[in-house]
Amino acid sequence: MDRYFQKISFEQFKKEIKDDKELYEEYKLPKRSTKYSAGYDFYALEDLEIAPGEIKKIPTGYRAKFKNDEVLMIFVRSSMGFKYNVRLTNQVGIIDADYFDNKETNGHMYVSLQNEGNKVYKIKKGEAYAQGLFLKYLTCGEEVLNEREGWTGSPLRKEDNNE
Repeated sequence: MDRYFQKISFEQFKKEIKDDKELYEEYKLPKRSTKYSAGYDFYALEDLEIAPGEIKKIPTGYRAKFKNDEVLMIFVRSSMGFKYNVRLTNQVGIIDADYFDNKETNGHMYVSLQNEGNKVYKIKKGEAYAQGLFLKYLTCGEEVLNEREGWTGSPLRKEDNNE
């Protein structure tokens, strides 16, 4: 298989989400909802509420494997932005191919949502709240690059590293 989603390990799930084997076994992997859907829907592990002005970092429980010349881009579902003014805090999530084997995170992806509306936004367990699209990308020839060491693929700025 060229690309696929899989659950993070149960050890990582216990560490970052909850020590709940039943929840781990039952949550579903991303999938497309129709034959011509571009995006793979991400589903909530549990009920969530985001108050107006609040930012919530949401663990997905997913990791994704894909080709080295591809990227997984994560977007908020269109209706959330149009109807409720809920957005991704980083506008578009970028997941690189080498994140899958990340020793620190087990490739676990998070989504950060911000409610800029005036009402509490509720997401029910099992409901889609984001979508991921796999895309090919081009590069500018041969480059000497760093290996991924943690959350990011490039060295952090001092202010990002809390130094």
